[in-house]
Amino acid sequence: MSFDLQLSGRRAVVTGGTMGLGAAVVQTLVEAGARVATSARNISAAPLDGVTYIRSDLTTAEGVAHVAQTVLQAWGGVDIVINVLGGSGTPGGGFAAICDEHWLAELNLNLMSAVRLDRALLPSMLAQGSGVIIHVSSIQRLMPMPESTTAYASAKAALTTYSKSLSREVMPKGVRVLSVAPGWIETEASVRLAERLAEQAGTDYEGGQRMVMDSLGGIPLGRPAKPEEVADLIAFLASPRAASISGSEHRIDGGSVKTL
Repeated sequence: MSFDLQLSGRRAVVTGGTMGLGAAVVQTLVEAGARVATSARNISAAPLDGVTYIRSDLTTAEGVAHVAQTVLQAWGGVDIVINVLGGSGTPGGGFAAICDEHWLAELNLNLMSAVRLDRALLPSMLAQGSGVIIHVSSIQRLMPMPESTTAYASAKAALTTYSKSLSREVMPKGVRVLSVAPGWIETEASVRLAERLAEQAGTDYEGGQRMVMDSLGGIPLGRPAKPEEVADLIAFLASPRAASISGSEHRIDGGSVKTL
């Protein structure tokens, strides 16, 4: 039995698609036959053939407008929007270390970039009566670390709530909206983190990994997820194979969250 995702020719926009999970999502969609445009502040040093790369800062309204105008002018509409862009630049130190500028930066990066892009591209989906929007949230919304992720986790919680509300509004009009909540993913950034912790502790990379996993309360799977594993889940959810799935969040965390 073939498990064709039926994504051939679908017009997909992926944010943050030059590194980490975003790059894996772009690769997976391309391999499935989709037409892909992706945005990032810096263009990939190893671009994939057939992918449209758009240099833009999606933490600004102007950057979002540039991406939306580029893809709408080129394609006339979109079928899939996958908001991968996210992260945190807030220092550790608990609530007192988080100033207004940190809060606003976390919200602009992890929430408003998705809200603005949806607002720009959803009308074309509604006009054609079909489309899929996927927001990448985080298990941090369920298990924030007060020392370092309060603002990030709060922004991701808002993103998940927004996804649910948007789904209820647009699903009757043919557009599915979902969220995916990864745990720790072994991206370039997480590898650097584990290496830095290992160096500070005088241990090896595996020891650094264990330190990160311990900080998360453990990962029963015993390792972080590979970007490709999360990308496979996202590609399935974006495909017609998942046509009855909407309004839900899908956790992929190796068992880190201990509740249903």
